[in-house]
Amino acid sequence: MNKNNGRVHTRFPPEPNGYLHIGHAKSICLNFGIAQEFYGLCNLRFDDTNPSREEVEFVESIKEDVRWLGFSWNDRLYYASDYFEALFNFAVKLIQDGKAYVCDLTAEEIREYRGTLTQPGKESPFRNRSIGENLDLFMRMRAGEFPNGSRVLRAKIDMASANLNMRDPVLYRIMHEIHHRTGDQWCIYPMYDFAHPLSDALENITHSVCTLEFEDHRPLYDWLVDQLIAENKPRQYEFARLNLTNTVTSKRKLRQLVEQGYVRGWDDPRMPTISGIRRRGYTPEAIRDFCDRIGVARANSIVDIALLEHCLREDLNLKAQRAMAVLDPIKVIITNYPQDQIEMLEAENHPENPDAGKRLLPFSGTVFIEREDFMEDPPKKYFRLSPGAEVRLKHAYIIQCEKVVKDQDGNIREVHCAYDPETKSGGAASQRKVKGTLHWVSARHAVSAEIRLYDYLIRDEQPSEEEGITEDDDFLSKINPDSCITLTNCKVEPNLGKCAPGDKFQFLRQGYFCADSKEHTPENPVFNRIVGLRDSWAKVNK
Repeated sequence: MNKNNGRVHTRFPPEPNGYLHIGHAKSICLNFGIAQEFYGLCNLRFDDTNPSREEVEFVESIKEDVRWLGFSWNDRLYYASDYFEALFNFAVKLIQDGKAYVCDLTAEEIREYRGTLTQPGKESPFRNRSIGENLDLFMRMRAGEFPNGSRVLRAKIDMASANLNMRDPVLYRIMHEIHHRTGDQWCIYPMYDFAHPLSDALENITHSVCTLEFEDHRPLYDWLVDQLIAENKPRQYEFARLNLTNTVTSKRKLRQLVEQGYVRGWDDPRMPTISGIRRRGYTPEAIRDFCDRIGVARANSIVDIALLEHCLREDLNLKAQRAMAVLDPIKVIITNYPQDQIEMLEAENHPENPDAGKRLLPFSGTVFIEREDFMEDPPKKYFRLSPGAEVRLKHAYIIQCEKVVKDQDGNIREVHCAYDPETKSGGAASQRKVKGTLHWVSARHAVSAEIRLYDYLIRDEQPSEEEGITEDDDFLSKINPDSCITLTNCKVEPNLGKCAPGDKFQFLRQGYFCADSKEHTPENPVFNRIVGLRDSWAKVNK
């Protein structure tokens, strides 16, 4: 804590070329969390140095994601483009000091000259241009005299360095592109490795926290800071990125999924983007809990997605109101129940939270139950409804199956049952116990809904490497064709017809569900399955 006089100032520096994903959530929680823990500050700074890939849409989505996770940058919103003039002047200073030069080699030639891990690079034929010539060419680059790719500005460091990043790295390139903030004011743009450390220094950042793939870039980070910054020098620290089973987080791959129509946009509930998991029904508390549990490490590892789902279930179990929904309905006619009678039965909203209150459920002589909850020829230890068997309807009565009605093709159309009026739930006379309890919805009052059952988008548990991706990468072959199953004939209790987009529920015996934030309306209810009830992580870790 003696460094920087005990001051802690971090930053979260996303590039606005796509939507943030679950891996970014770890970085957000880490950077903002460190600042909170040590009573410091955290900036939100957009690395908008590549106008060909960046859009205002991505900027706004990133702001929304950070806010949703529960963090605030207050008045510390910055852009690398805020510093374009200062960064340009830094580059001029390097040229004046003989530590940068304008190079006319093509990108392919620069790669060839760089050498390999075992062979040193060789110097560019333009490396020894005079300071005056380099200044003139750099000014003309800024003035727009040269086409894209014709020239770059490179640092003059060491072509024999063991670290390839120190072999005269490119600092500026020519890009005749319209920038979303500066328009056509600039046609040269700084590289990330140049803009990032100097932006950190301009903002008085103390801890520049990034993922391990930038570890080899740290010598360049330090070199630029040492050459150009006199005091309050930031320092870079690295941590392992989040690798999650059944998940891809490569921006290139996520963009491919969107642009090629494998998903319905960046916020598709199957996507690992923060906007996608938010729409699916994840909670920020569950994400923050997950990030706390996995911690910060220096070694790369793969985290089982079951841990994320466990954190989600723990949070939803406390918050989600209970409700009844029948996904694959079959009609049950209670033959001895007065067909014109309606009862309002009382049901608790949350069995473990009396403060959640109660709701009223209409009950009538015809109800829907799940088709899988009836079997005409059941195996042993089948405790649901079958001919002659008794079950309890949750919050209602015990019923007994008396008759099965089929259509001309032999499919079960209706189940006829009798109810015992003395077995009303909560009633003093209800002492009889049965092993099976089913959820149900009154047929007369049921609300029709569309329910989307989401599963992992990627079948393969092992995430593919994000570094060294090749053109023949086959991640598309691992897409789960059943990652979204849409059910259109579902019946839900009438209370759910009044819920708002984003409201979350535990559908009894089905899982946790969320009213879709974009498409749900009272007239056309749409619910997304967030996660099922089964918790494999909790079972493994008992």
